[in-house]
Amino acid sequence: MIKMSCSPDWMSSLPEELWDTPLTEFAIPGSHDAMSYCLDINSPLVPSESDCFRILDGLFYCFTRPTIFKWATTQDKSIEEQLSMGIRYFDLRVAHKLKDPSSDLYFTHVIYTHLTVLETLSSVALWLNSHPKEVVILACSHFQGISDKLHQSFIFSLKKMFGSKLCPYKVSAPTLRSLWAAGQQVILSYDSQHPLRHPELWPDIPYWWANQCTAKEVIKGFFVCGLNLTADRCFIAENLRQSLRTITFSNWECLRGWVEKQTPGSGPQSLNIIAGDFVGPLPLCSLIIALNQKLLRKKSSR
Repeated sequence: MIKMSCSPDWMSSLPEELWDTPLTEFAIPGSHDAMSYCLDINSPLVPSESDCFRILDGLFYCFTRPTIFKWATTQDKSIEEQLSMGIRYFDLRVAHKLKDPSSDLYFTHVIYTHLTVLETLSSVALWLNSHPKEVVILACSHFQGISDKLHQSFIFSLKKMFGSKLCPYKVSAPTLRSLWAAGQQVILSYDSQHPLRHPELWPDIPYWWANQCTAKEVIKGFFVCGLNLTADRCFIAENLRQSLRTITFSNWECLRGWVEKQTPGSGPQSLNIIAGDFVGPLPLCSLIIALNQKLLRKKSSR
């Protein structure tokens, strides 16, 4: 049996029998709200937050901000560290700050990040240069406060940054062999109408999850891959000593058991990308990568 381990180059280490398997049939580790490790606790709330919450935040800032921070933070490792741990799908929520005269874009999860989008993705491009057979899926979405002009500028920057590494959208899913032959390493999903005008962009990759805060409820609601627990504001108000980190860790064994039962492939019950929270301290990557052993067994049994 070939051991599939979590490493910076796990894709290039896969056995040759899997090189012609469509990428959509692999089990791929993903990071939910991948950039929330660098949230700026002093930044404004994103525009989608309600007026009521905005007023509450203004009146009780010293209380609301630490609470927001500990419930909005879903990761604690940098994007380079996540890449090196084996994460290959990144949930990236992009926005432009209101009244910001610059064209800088930031990531968001209730509030904005310290790091800008372009400096972060430049780090991804550099990492890929050092790992030429690894393939990443960058899922850009939300786009709060972004005008059509900013969209065009951002897309131009992305195309310039990744260049020939971008895999153009195609109906048939690419394989590792086809991507390696073309020197392509980036599947760039862009949740807007702009992919229609730019063949380098892929349409939105659907992300399903149950908006619940216990593992059993999340597992019941799965279709594809959102292994992240969420809590509404009533739950947060009733559990002030808790955080997203504590409920994720306390439910880990149940989540682990669910992951180990999954099977990648083309069947109706198969999963592809599985994205989770705190992918650094929890061994999510190794569990998901190991699922690809089941693909190898299927091929061997034919």
